[in-house]
Amino acid sequence: MNEQNIRFRRETPEDYRAVENLVRESFWNVYHPGCTEHYVLRHLRNDPAFVKELDLVMEKDGRLIGQNMFMRAVIRADDGREIPIMTMGPICVAPELKRQGYGKRLLDYSLEKAAELGCGALCFEGNILFYGKSGFTYAREFGLRYHDLPAGADDSFFLCRELIPGYLDGVTGEYGPPKGYFAAAENPEDFEAYDAQFPPKEKKVLPGQLG
Repeated sequence: MNEQNIRFRRETPEDYRAVENLVRESFWNVYHPGCTEHYVLRHLRNDPAFVKELDLVMEKDGRLIGQNMFMRAVIRADDGREIPIMTMGPICVAPELKRQGYGKRLLDYSLEKAAELGCGALCFEGNILFYGKSGFTYAREFGLRYHDLPAGADDSFFLCRELIPGYLDGVTGEYGPPKGYFAAAENPEDFEAYDAQFPPKEKKVLPGQLG
């Protein structure tokens, strides 16, 4: 990867459709047949918890190849406090550039910018094999639980990283993703109409999907 050809910047309204298409292409048939991440991203841009300063795109030789965005969130601590944190995603790179280091470069840059903005900690749902390389660990190690997950259930998807060392010291509690992430499930007809605006793609059931 030639770093000199890589550029990061804020997303602009002129980018919106291209970014949504990039997200759709990247997530299609990965976790489920088809995907909804592009629709979710569209809704999150207008969510009060959306962090506009961390709405980022990545370019290579002037071509859009990646994106990431952040949302404000809270940990509902067992002692009654609400601890402000952030979450992120969707985050993606162009499908043909996956596993070439671009995703990690985008992630690390995003985390640097979040830290500069004062984000104390980040909770996120992802694969430890990838995100662990950028300092994430299992959220349970911080004493955090995922909202409504039954006791004893697999929580290996629930990750956390402190961006301010010691920010979560003395905190135990529960995290739940911001409501905006459920936009597609709550508006299925609107989602189908929106997705129909993009080029047709075949939905497939593939090994490794979540269901």
